[in-house]
Order: sequence, then C-alpha cells, then structure tokens
Amino acid sequence: MKLEYAIEGRNLYKKFKGFQLDIPELLVPKGFATALIGENGAGKTTLLNILTGIRLDYKGELRYLGQFSDKDREDNPVVKEKIGYTGPGNYFLPQWKMRQVADVSELLFDNFHRDRFEQKCAELSIGPEGGEENRKISALSDGNRMKLMIAGVLARDTELLVMDEPASPLDPLMRDRLCEIIRDYLLEDEGNRSVFFSTHNVADMENVTDYAIIMAGGTVVEAGFVEDLKEKYVMVKGDAEYIDQARKTMFSMSSNKYGFEGICLSENLDKLAGCNISVEMPTLSQISVAIMRNHSRMVNQPGRR
Repeated sequence: MKLEYAIEGRNLYKKFKGFQLDIPELLVPKGFATALIGENGAGKTTLLNILTGIRLDYKGELRYLGQFSDKDREDNPVVKEKIGYTGPGNYFLPQWKMRQVADVSELLFDNFHRDRFEQKCAELSIGPEGGEENRKISALSDGNRMKLMIAGVLARDTELLVMDEPASPLDPLMRDRLCEIIRDYLLEDEGNRSVFFSTHNVADMENVTDYAIIMAGGTVVEAGFVEDLKEKYVMVKGDAEYIDQARKTMFSMSSNKYGFEGICLSENLDKLAGCNISVEMPTLSQISVAIMRNHSRMVNQPGRR
C-alpha cells in the first residue's frame, strides 16, 4: 500500500538553552489517527507548535496534505480552513463566553457552522444545561475548556486535526468519548481526514491509535503502524535463573527474585532459546515505555549526551 501523508517534515530543528528539537524526517500518514508519544519534556508540544504555526522560529521544510508548504499555511486562507487545532493554554480570551467563541470562529473561518457547534457542545455536556453558556472562559474547568475547543474544530469542515494532549484534562469517561469522536471524524470522510494528537498517557488513547510516532530527547526514535510495532516487539516473561542471559538480549526489562519481564525485539527471540520463557503480544503502552526507557539509558551512559 502506497501511503499519502497529511504532514511531511524534513530536517526540523529548533534549539533552546539546554534542549534541541532535531527531527530529520517526520511522516504523518493521511487517513489515520496518529499518536505522538513521549514523556514530558520530549519535545511534543514544541513540534506541534511548529506544525501549527504557533512557533515560526525553526529550520526545516514542511508539507501539508501533499500539496501545501508552511508558507502556504501562513499565507493561504484555504490551508487554514483545512487544519483544525486544539491545545493547552489561553486558546480563547479569558473574558469570552461561549457566544463570543462562536462569533469569532464565524469571522475567522468560512467553514464554521454555528448550529453544528451548538450541537457538539450539547453532546459534550457543555452549554445551557450545565450553565457553561454564560460563564466566562476563565471560569471553566480545564476539561470544559478542552471540550469547548474540540466542539469548535468539529464545527468546521477540516481535513486535518492537530491536537496537543487533548485527553489530559478530561475525565476517564470523556477520554473514552474523545476516542469515539476521533474515530467518527475519520469515518465521516474515510481516507481523506487525518488526526495527529500528542499524549504521554498512551493507555487511554491506544484503542483509537492507528500509527504511532515515539519521541525522546527532542527527536523521533520510533514510528510505525501499531500492528507492525506489535510484530516488531514482543513481551517476554521468564524465570529468575535466566535473568543474566536475558539481560544481554532484552530491549528493556525489569527483574526481581522471582523472574523477569520486558520487551524484546522479535528478531532476537532466538537468542533466548533454552530459557523457560513465555511470549505475549505487547500493548502500545508497553512498547512505548520500553523504547523511551531504552533511549534514556543510552543518553545517560557515561560519555554520551
């Protein structure tokens, strides 16, 4: 299957004091939900700020939806109409109420539908019934502000949603609803819509993730479709007497006096021949943690930065 890409990035670079974002290649497949995974400080928000034009002081090349550059993103209103964004921080002015959010969105975007916005607010339990309609944005909870942003982008006819930690301020029930919202958005125009969201809590969003990009230390350290990653890596458990042998082979592992468990590259399983082990399919969360832990261990080795 030949992939098309919703976002393509080449040689993206931004340096801060004590940290740098350095990504030789970024590919976000079109038509899928892609998770950007990494611990706090990995560079996820910096990357998303670059992709959405919030931050312009970077080096590198970007391409959107197979035809637009980052210059088009800034200068061509058509591109802005096609991309929706939700993120933390002061997205709306604190004194606004829901009516002002709708009024400004109508002015900014030709493809904003007020009736759809009101419908989405009702579905997300924000609005007249909850009393949020007349509250200032500054008086809303973090969760309700995020729901308001989600309702705003869903009220537009977009082709790409970029979402920075959309699940973080939501309660468990609403996180599950968010997964349904993302899946419904993709299915409304299957193959032509894409979602790129960041998360550091992979378990909550795993059931909606088609493709994963894992970051550590300001760069991409792994990427692939979830099904492929679950073939590349396996979960291995074994008895304590084989810990030393396993440590030489395992990609990432933990152990105690009873045994060991961890992630192993499938191609290295034969090196554990003769050990009393069991093999399971790992979750995306287990794979991600192992990759981030492995990268952290490499960075912290003496003589490495």
